[in-house]
Amino acid sequence: MNEVEKMITLPVLPLKNAVLFPGLAMPLSIGRKQTVSAIEAALAKEGKEIVVFSQRDASEDTPTQESLYGVGVKAVVRRMSMNPDGSMEVLVMGAERVAMAKMEENLAGYLDARVRPFNVPEEMGTEVEALGRALLELAQKAFSLAQPEMAPDLNRMMATTDDPLRMTYLMSSMMNLSLPKEQALLEAMTRADAMRILHGYLTHEVEVLELRSKIQNEARSEMGKEQREYMLRQQLRAIQNELGEKNPEKADSDMLRERLEKAELPEEARKEAERELGRLERLPAASPDHHVTRSWLEFVLDLPWTSSTENKLDIVEARKILDEDHYEIREVKERILEHLSVLKMNPNAKAPILCFVGPPGVGKTSLGQSIAKTLGRKFERMSLGGLHDEAELRGHRRTYISAMAGRLMQAIRRAGSNNPVILLDEVDKVGRDYRGDPSHALLEVLDPEQNKTFRDNYMDLAFDLSKVMFITTANALDTIPRPLLDRMEILRLSGYSEEEKVEISKRFLIPRQMNETGLNAEQVEFTDEALKKIISGYTREAGLRRLERAIGKVARKVTLKFVEGRTELFVVQPEHLYDLLGPEQVSQEKMRKDLPPGVATGLAWTETGGEVLYIEASLQPGGKGLTITGQLGEVMQESARAAQSYIWAHSDNLGIPASMFKEYGLHVHVPAGAVPKDGPSAGVTMATALASAYTKQAARRDTAMTGEITLTGLVLPIGGVKEKVLAARRTGIKRVILPRANENDTKEIPDYIRKEMTFIFADRVEDVLAEMLPAVAEKFEMVA
Repeated sequence: MNEVEKMITLPVLPLKNAVLFPGLAMPLSIGRKQTVSAIEAALAKEGKEIVVFSQRDASEDTPTQESLYGVGVKAVVRRMSMNPDGSMEVLVMGAERVAMAKMEENLAGYLDARVRPFNVPEEMGTEVEALGRALLELAQKAFSLAQPEMAPDLNRMMATTDDPLRMTYLMSSMMNLSLPKEQALLEAMTRADAMRILHGYLTHEVEVLELRSKIQNEARSEMGKEQREYMLRQQLRAIQNELGEKNPEKADSDMLRERLEKAELPEEARKEAERELGRLERLPAASPDHHVTRSWLEFVLDLPWTSSTENKLDIVEARKILDEDHYEIREVKERILEHLSVLKMNPNAKAPILCFVGPPGVGKTSLGQSIAKTLGRKFERMSLGGLHDEAELRGHRRTYISAMAGRLMQAIRRAGSNNPVILLDEVDKVGRDYRGDPSHALLEVLDPEQNKTFRDNYMDLAFDLSKVMFITTANALDTIPRPLLDRMEILRLSGYSEEEKVEISKRFLIPRQMNETGLNAEQVEFTDEALKKIISGYTREAGLRRLERAIGKVARKVTLKFVEGRTELFVVQPEHLYDLLGPEQVSQEKMRKDLPPGVATGLAWTETGGEVLYIEASLQPGGKGLTITGQLGEVMQESARAAQSYIWAHSDNLGIPASMFKEYGLHVHVPAGAVPKDGPSAGVTMATALASAYTKQAARRDTAMTGEITLTGLVLPIGGVKEKVLAARRTGIKRVILPRANENDTKEIPDYIRKEMTFIFADRVEDVLAEMLPAVAEKFEMVA
């Protein structure tokens, strides 16, 4: 008989989350109308046969052939009872394995499947016998670990069958296997395959159960160990009392009480400490609260509640220390000396809260150390960069496991005085997320009216921080919240000029690197020309870090020469730098020799110092609108639009035909395209570039400019004047146009640089265009 003749058509019972095996019975609750109809159709026939296929997705109520597994079981409905709600309870007995050929819904509303037998070949050999014994051993082991009371029942059930395949199906039905695993067993091609699959499942299950049993036994033994330790401790205490020896726990409590009596604590702190000490004496040493309470008491007693460091009030000595440690930065030095003068007149004066703002490497952090040295106070540094959790500053409440005080109070404890200098580094890089915003905690810490009663979450006691001198550092102020910024006195540290860097190298950097490499003044000497070459060719920065690294590299190379046998003095010249440092790493910025129409020279400020920007504008015949490229931020894009609107509105004064704005598109580009740029200070440069493009007149190449503009033509003040002027000077530009409101800012520029430069101060855009485009100056109605 061929396969087609063997095929039969039977009603389908889709099964959720289970697999029916041949030779096993399964009780089922039927609720789907389609399945109820299938059961009724099976019962209407003499054989009461039905085919059971498992669903791949249990959430699907109307299964299709694709949503059912292809191998199922032909079963017989042994018993059925109807429920009042229309559902039914049935008992089905698996008969033989079948494979589905086709399934479709008939007119009666239930599914019919055309199936053929898919029986497992008869095979009995030594492998099957060995697998059967191994399965029985594993099953007995698994049940003895998971459900010991069911192990005898397993033996009795296994004794009722001689068929290894039925034994395999029976074992799998007693385990909590997933649907795919049970289906894999059902679809096994041979008895040995099915038994090997179950053997792998049982082996994994036994390993998991053994590990669980091991963990439980360890937990029981640990609990028993703690109980034994408690009993032994009680017995030891009784023996010590009989011998008259001092109890170690009592000795600890006495030591803490002695420290508490000697400590000079505020009234609130003393009352709370005495209450916690009394509680500690009543707690057993094995109690978790014992360690928490003791740690709290030790931390409170370690704090310098009344211990202060005496201030050094010698103004002459303080000025000498500041000058020895740092070059220039007169404003900061004067501010520290002012504070010393105030302390000399009023010892109870509040400490200022200073914020040093400047590019990386200009000496903000080291300046904090110098201030502490000048005042004769302890110094502590806290880095806030990347800090996300507010509890890092305020501490964790004692209800949490492993709670501890915040970093601020820990710094106070380490300092050992209540008036140290605490440097809060990188305050502009504080993060914020679901754990809180640390900058909110700083609002209280940096407010002299509030920090005198600062409460750390761990201590929950008021501590006076008003005597602490807080110094913060930042590279930029944009990311600092405005309420926090208002609490600090801003002191700006600008970048250094080439001459200043040469002088700082001679005074500080070269001696420090020579000391680290073991060289002395008789072995190596740096010429000014070599230092200038290092500054211009190997470091482009406002600060000094890369410069110091370059000097350190030179010093190490020279050290190698002396170790290899050199004896005479090595004088570092510019021609030696290629061998010592390699090729130049920074391309020299030079003033462009020729500026075509549409190009203007601007100045920008970055966190690493000033930069020269060449803004390019090009007219596009037949184009439309304004195209902006060069990774410009929103503010800079708005400056370009404002400049175009201003030029359009004043086209008559500039001699620009109004039709050009309709007949030509405009493209504005700011190199370098890979570097993001933003800010309003390029407004005057944008206006100049656009006026140059529309009038086809080249702008002056020896002049750079900076300033924000308005639609009415006003030139508004900007920041970073010193850095921008230094950038212009570095590229050979000696004329700079600045907003009139920034005239006082030029006083911060060293005198020798001011003498080299020519400053033009502008109130309006017309003033700028008159300087940059002299050929069209006479066309203005009003020329500055």
